[in-house]
Amino acid sequence: MAPFRPVVLGLDTDAPDDTLLEFAFEAATRRGSSLRVVHGWPEPLISFHRFSGGAELHDSLKRQQAAALTEVLSSWWHEFPDVEVIEASLSGSAAQALVNASRDASLAVVGRRIRTSALGAHIGHVTHAALHHIAAPVAVVPHG
Repeated sequence: MAPFRPVVLGLDTDAPDDTLLEFAFEAATRRGSSLRVVHGWPEPLISFHRFSGGAELHDSLKRQQAAALTEVLSSWWHEFPDVEVIEASLSGSAAQALVNASRDASLAVVGRRIRTSALGAHIGHVTHAALHHIAAPVAVVPHG
């Protein structure tokens, strides 16, 4: 049996949710595939290349964001040791990073925060982009 293409998880490291992470790791385990975890982070409003030290600032932010992603995932590596985890912390649009990373996915996993609103259920822009632009199946996991 050929291995499945990767499961791709869009993850917000500022508010990671165990329900979402567990779903993605279990999906990768069931498929015998790797788990590509994508975290998109916005660049500061100022352009890095217009002032002295901009490249160093960008590199510092990149290292901080990558470290935050690694920290969120560290306990999950121990719980799911058979899942190969590929981390991708990318500057720019989180939605675009997820769509691009999901081109070869067997499944894309995104979250939807449970909110109470007079207007009903609401999905965020990353989940909206996933549903409209990812060709693979998309699992939307509600979480607190």
